[in-house]
Parts: sequence; structure tokens; C-alpha cells
Amino acid sequence: MATKSIFVVGAGLMGSGIAQVAAQAGYETKLYDISKDALDRAMASIKNSLDKFASKGKLTQEQVDNAVANLSTTSSLEEASQSDLIIEAVFENVELKQEIFQQLDTICKPEAILATNTSAIAISKIASITKRPDKVVGLHFFSPVPLMKLVEIVSGVKTSQETIDEVSKVAANFGKEAVLVRKDFGGFIVNRVYLPYIRMALLTLTEGVASVEEMDKAVKLGLGYPMGPFELGDMVGWDVMYNAMNAIYHDTDDTAFAPPLLLKRLVDAGVLGKKTGEGFYLYNDKGQKIGVNAKLAII
Repeated sequence: MATKSIFVVGAGLMGSGIAQVAAQAGYETKLYDISKDALDRAMASIKNSLDKFASKGKLTQEQVDNAVANLSTTSSLEEASQSDLIIEAVFENVELKQEIFQQLDTICKPEAILATNTSAIAISKIASITKRPDKVVGLHFFSPVPLMKLVEIVSGVKTSQETIDEVSKVAANFGKEAVLVRKDFGGFIVNRVYLPYIRMALLTLTEGVASVEEMDKAVKLGLGYPMGPFELGDMVGWDVMYNAMNAIYHDTDDTAFAPPLLLKRLVDAGVLGKKTGEGFYLYNDKGQKIGVNAKLAII
């Protein structure tokens, strides 16, 4: 079955980005969220992003208009019934994802593919709640979705080759470079490699080895990374980091992914990074860095 229509579940940062690239690629795209305010914010963000691409000459006005025309919103999950590919992009919680997939399994046509944007939860665990595990697959995008080229295509234990082939075509049409994750291990490729690095940066900070700025500078100059660990965590969101670490830790029992106490406290306090205006750095209402958070510069 060739994909012609896409239904995105969740209008947060990831969901809105996925909806944008789907609409840009010419797919009939519907963005779902239970919150109308979230949908309004997502549409405003998408239009702003498209306009920025146009102002830089990366999109024509006609391409912008076509993308907007391809995109609609809804607060009814039932409207997923005729979509060919459903991409879930909600909060990283296995029970919530399983609940959504159970509903989608009932709502969607039998041939529809159900994909999850999870960054750490095993695909097979999500697929197990459905009657179509062969059509459940991981499509893990990276933030910000319109700019980041990578997507991890993750095969669950029962995911069919036909499903892998179809989502690979969709990812290519999105303009993404796909990597296939052949074993359904929590964290897949990127998170399994870089989350222990983030964890060690947090532990090194609490040991008083160096300040936030010094550690970010050292990693950028010494390893050639475009961002240091604290800049990266602020951009991604420390709640996202915590949930991903926790999911992999509980899936693998590997202490390399056990969330440090400092990370737990940041999440408890709502100090989540750029999206809250405060992480290890401080940000203005445009998301621009304006300085170091003195409370966290040296622990």
C-alpha cells in the first residue's frame, strides 16, 4: 500500500515538526491533539518555520502555500480512520503510548501502518497491545525535525519487511537520511551512544571537576562537537533526557543509563531548558541564550 495520507498524534515540538515535513513532502497531513491551544500553537510555529525557509530561499512561496494547504488539524482521534500512516509523537510514557496504539488499532483501517516516534521505548512493547504488530514500526526523528536529516527506522520483533520498505520510502520523500535499527533494544542507536555521555557530564559537574561553560567549551574544542552536553540538553529538554534514560535503564538494567539525582531534581523543579526559559543557561522569549544559570553553573 502506497502512503498518501499521514496522521500525526501529538502537536508538541516533535509532532508539529513531523507534520510540517509531511505536508512539505506533499502528503495529505492531519495533526491531532486533545488541546486546541496546542494545535493553534503548532500551526503558528509551522507557518513561521515555513516562512523562515522561504525568506532564506530554501522554499518558494508556492511550496509554502502547498504545504499549508496539505495540512489540517483535529481534536478527534477517530479522524485517523482513513489515513495510511499514523505517526505517534506524544510524551515518552509506555502506558500512554500503548493506550493510544490500542485505540488506533481499533480506529484505523487494517492496512494502515502505526509508527511511533519514541526515542527509547522498545517497539515490540508498544506493538504488543495491537492486533497488527507486523505493521507497527519505530520512526524516530530528531529535533528540530525540519532541519535534522536523520531518522531511525526501528524494527520490532514482528515488524514486516513490507512495513520497513514503505516507511523507508516515506522517510526518503521527507528528505531524510534513514538508518535501520535491526534489533529492538531500548535507545536504538543514537540514544544508546549519547545518553551515557550526557549522564557522565552531569556526574562530572556534581563532582565539581569544572563549570558548565568550561565543560561545554572543552567538549566543543576537544571533540569537535557543535554543542556541549549542557547546551544540547537545554535544547532537547531535560525532561526528554530523563524519560529516555529511565526507559532504557528499566528496559536493559544497565546502570550506564540510570538518571543522576541532579537530572531528577531539574525535572522536579521544572528547569527543563530552552522551552522553559531556564536550564543550565537562561533564554529569552525568542529562545536565544542570554547567559549562564548562576544556580547551576557550578554544583
